[in-house]
Amino acid sequence: MGNSFKYFKTSPEIIRPAVMMHVRFPLSLRNVEDLLHERGIDITHETVRFWWNRFGSMFAKSIRKCRAQNADYSNWTWHLGEVFVKINGEPHYLWRAVDHEGEVMEAFVTKSRDRKAALKFLRKTMKRYGLPSEVVTDRLGSYKAALRELRNPGVQVTWRWLNNRAENSHQPLRR
Repeated sequence: MGNSFKYFKTSPEIIRPAVMMHVRFPLSLRNVEDLLHERGIDITHETVRFWWNRFGSMFAKSIRKCRAQNADYSNWTWHLGEVFVKINGEPHYLWRAVDHEGEVMEAFVTKSRDRKAALKFLRKTMKRYGLPSEVVTDRLGSYKAALRELRNPGVQVTWRWLNNRAENSHQPLRR
């Protein structure tokens, strides 16, 4: 991270919290500017926007890396969901895995909504995040068949309204 801040007059100790305030909390750029101004740091909202564009992906990558190294973090409960989307006028399915905090862990696009697609999605997610203790899904039979093939059918939970965390992660796509 030292090289990334090489040509900036402002220290990384100011840039990182400013970007994280905008990303992590529902604060506008002007709100972040006001909060920093109260702490004696005089910058504009455009500076925060520039920092966010420049360093946001780098900070997100480091956070994901730390979470992936913590073995217990993503292995609690996964919420899986799929949504129908049109890409270039053709129907596709967007599969998503959401963790217990509502953060999207993995996204995967397929043409079909069958066992083979669910199996590929689950293998990809498990390879990256390890085995979950519990998988919350809707009542789609593809999940059950895929988990059976992975020899892990006991972790699936399909109660009504329990998968709202995954379904809510689709909200921005439906607008």
